[in-house]
Amino acid sequence: MDWEATGLLDGLDGEARDARRRLLDELHADGVSREELERACAEDRLVLLPIERALFGEARLTASQLAEEARLPLDWLRHAWRAMGLSLPPADEVAYSEQDLEAARRVKTYRESGLPDDELLGIMRVMGTSLARTADVVRAAFGRALLEEGVEEDELARRYALSAEALLPLAEADVAYLLRLHMRELIRQDAISHAELRSGELSRTTDMAVAFADLVGFTKLGEESDVEVLGDVASLLLEHTEQVVAAPVRLVKTIGDAVMLAAPEPAPLLAALLDLIDRVDADERLPPLRAGVAMGPTLQRFGDLYGATVNVSARLCARARPSSILVTDEIHDIVGPDGFDWSRAGEKKLKGIASPVHAWRARRAQPDPA
Repeated sequence: MDWEATGLLDGLDGEARDARRRLLDELHADGVSREELERACAEDRLVLLPIERALFGEARLTASQLAEEARLPLDWLRHAWRAMGLSLPPADEVAYSEQDLEAARRVKTYRESGLPDDELLGIMRVMGTSLARTADVVRAAFGRALLEEGVEEDELARRYALSAEALLPLAEADVAYLLRLHMRELIRQDAISHAELRSGELSRTTDMAVAFADLVGFTKLGEESDVEVLGDVASLLLEHTEQVVAAPVRLVKTIGDAVMLAAPEPAPLLAALLDLIDRVDADERLPPLRAGVAMGPTLQRFGDLYGATVNVSARLCARARPSSILVTDEIHDIVGPDGFDWSRAGEKKLKGIASPVHAWRARRAQPDPA
């Protein structure tokens, strides 16, 4: 191929021009069309084409052909792809590989096993969101590790492809391993009641202690700091949270400057929050933390929690003082004095909550003076 004539070497000279030519030759010889090479150059992703091919191999199917071979409705399959957060190429574009077909056939097996479509799409949505974040972190880490000053395009492309071929199977095994570990943790905390056995249906609502904790003054910090500083602050909060969370307490999600925790019983949740507040107070890089905790029915759906209990805990958090925890009467009554000191915080009118909520401040019990 006369790459000079295509314009794909424009703007380059010396070794950079030679490296581009070598990379184009390798990719074209490997079956990449001129049109795809032109698109990749225009989008500044030519160096990433080898890793893309290493990840999924050669595309051979359109969406319609994929659906036909997998014996799935095309509209449903496209809906599933959207649920997983994946982009959809034009219907007539050859964009899907043998691995895509294998995945589509697994989806068909899930449907035939009796898993309802809404539940299956929910699983796909949660997995897609979680793994998109995982992929982004992995991509950035390896990108920084493999990129160095003066490296040419063909060499960088080769490094990316070799790293993917060597390390991706390890990462895939780790994802499967972590899924099994988390499933085991949840199953150990789970129970099936006699009512559920009689009805043959698991309840969607469960009594849970739910906590929100956020960093005081994070909004003001955002006005005074750049995005990287805010990202560092959020990462530090997550790191500290991971150090204090242990079964039966679990981290439900992070929301920028806040974390949401839950547990079947409130005492271990309060203990974890007090440890978290202590850790944050000792970290000079972070503003103080505050928290709110409520107990009651929660709807568990797609890895998240919903309901009035969640709303009350979030509103209590917003009213708490720095380095303190506000809880409801029910939390106070369930936990009692064992291991904790309590002080009345009065009635709180909470946004979106019809009746005032009587609140208590929870502290770690101090040893009696000798």
